Amino acid sequence: MGKHIFSKKATTIALGLALTIPALTPAAAAGNGHVTIDSVKFNGMEAPKTIDKMVQTYTNASMDVKYSNGEVKNFPLSYKRLFKSEDKVAENKGKMIPAGTPIDVNGDPIMDTSVEGKPTYYVSDAPDSNSLLNPIHGQQYMVTHYEYQTIDAAGKSAYGIVPASMSLSTLEQNKETGELTPKEVKKIDFSSVNGLWIPCNGSLSPWNTHLGSEEYEPDARSFELDPNSSARTGVESFAKLYFGDKSKANPYFYGFIPEIKVDNYGEASVAKHYSIGRFSHELMKMMPDQRTAFFGDDGSYTTMFMYVADEAKDLTAGTLYAAKFHQTGTENGGAGNLEWIKLGHSTDKEVKKIIDSGIKFSDIFETSDVPKEGFKAIKQYSYGKTEYLKLKPGMEKAAAFLESRRYAALLGATSEFNKMEGVTLNEKDKKVYIAISDQSNGMIENAADPVDDMKLPKIKSGVTYQLDLTEGQKDSTGQKINSKYVAASMSGLIAGEDMPSADTYGNTANVNKVANTDNLSYSEALRTLFIGEDSGMHTNNFVWAYNVDTKRLSRILSVPSGAESTGLFAADNRNGFSYIMSNFQHPGDELDGKKITAVDKTELEQAMEKEIGIDRTGGVGYISGLPSLEDLQNTNRDVKSDLSNK
Repeated sequence: MGKHIFSKKATTIALGLALTIPALTPAAAAGNGHVTIDSVKFNGMEAPKTIDKMVQTYTNASMDVKYSNGEVKNFPLSYKRLFKSEDKVAENKGKMIPAGTPIDVNGDPIMDTSVEGKPTYYVSDAPDSNSLLNPIHGQQYMVTHYEYQTIDAAGKSAYGIVPASMSLSTLEQNKETGELTPKEVKKIDFSSVNGLWIPCNGSLSPWNTHLGSEEYEPDARSFELDPNSSARTGVESFAKLYFGDKSKANPYFYGFIPEIKVDNYGEASVAKHYSIGRFSHELMKMMPDQRTAFFGDDGSYTTMFMYVADEAKDLTAGTLYAAKFHQTGTENGGAGNLEWIKLGHSTDKEVKKIIDSGIKFSDIFETSDVPKEGFKAIKQYSYGKTEYLKLKPGMEKAAAFLESRRYAALLGATSEFNKMEGVTLNEKDKKVYIAISDQSNGMIENAADPVDDMKLPKIKSGVTYQLDLTEGQKDSTGQKINSKYVAASMSGLIAGEDMPSADTYGNTANVNKVANTDNLSYSEALRTLFIGEDSGMHTNNFVWAYNVDTKRLSRILSVPSGAESTGLFAADNRNGFSYIMSNFQHPGDELDGKKITAVDKTELEQAMEKEIGIDRTGGVGYISGLPSLEDLQNTNRDVKSDLSNK
């Protein structure tokens, strides 16, 4: 692509490219005609077919922009890595440590002593959520999650036993090209909230704070009653590494939404919002009223929750609801109406006071090992099997906000969702998109379950659903819900396609369709839903672009074999530039057990180990080359493509 002319009035439309579309003056517009952007289209890429491509994070997709004068301009996309989680780019007490290294309650790096005499930094290989904040006093910041550690230095599983972390990156932004470069990376201090449990995906609030997550909340029943349970050993390991004292282990410290605020000086502060409820938070997505939120609840036998804050931009007090699913069909994955059950109202301070009192699971519920009068049979994720529970008198608030899923099931909400993950908003159409990564287990017919609300088709490669938002809705008791953004129904939008046997690349789901939808992000300007995969059914995971008007699905990024695509975040406008943030985590992890004949699997694994390292690091970066979405959002804005300078 050739050189393009810049002017003071130019509106930059390409990221990483010296390319402009000059804004026309009224006189020029009159002379040349009123030129606006008519439509955009992603041109997808093929799945990788060679080892050298299968180990890369790359794109050779592009975007066509069609102007109102009939001209079409093609914008090639590319991928830029900011850093890997193993890179020593994070400043910590005067030393540089790997970006993915967690810190303890004192702010010191947590060390891996699994190999005797050779302490090393723990380094998460699982970077996840990115929030590219709106610039603060012109400065660009990014919050990134480091979800977990797959293995330790000795090669043993470290999942769920090592404290997690987040980082705050100060980014330099090239004023001409928009290219981002890390200037400073700092670890975020969670000591005021007892550390950070497994942070999966996250979102940017409308008021420019980062809303994190803590998924797979430790089961308080198993923690209390079974000293050999993973809940007990995991939380005690966490406490030993984080506090230096396993006696400080408490499962009720974890399973909430942390909110990270960055001040005018680039310093981050953290608050955990206990009034939002405790469950397997994949992420929290706020609605345009800045009060209503929907969530992913990751795991098997989980629940759809909705939160309505008392005040806009304030998550310290509100009302929590859980959905009962009333099935209406099975087409394209399935459909149903949603009835909302009120669990209760509380404040962060009230719930934190209950936690600090030392409350245990047995203080909230009575249990029975067999059916018994006065006890209700439920099945939910954290325990994983049918349990018979009875709420103790006066424990409604503790149950609603510390055992949200159990309490919801007791009140009749549906606890049969499976792998409910990413959530995003289409504001114009008043729709929320939500990812069911694996439609099986509780979502299919199972007469042995205590409740069988869901009898949907089994689709292991998952379904992306849309929720229809309306106002004037009432809860299950007939009381009006104080929100204009209540989901009244859900229906399948994009379904995966399971295959009866693997292809030569080891794919067990159609490689030209989404498999195991996970991260979701929506661009209002592009009218496009972006989807990142978490799939063992695809040997290489992809990022997809789905135009909600044309229904066109395009593959736009491939990540290394056996890795998960994470950190998906579409930023329509940051100082006039547009970005699609996208990471990868645990490269090579999903290759184990796959039968691949199209390429030599041993050579592929060797190339993965050489180029990246298997389960050792993850990458943080973004898709570049997008046209400026500032032009797309304003149809009255005159633009003129300089096609003579190709």
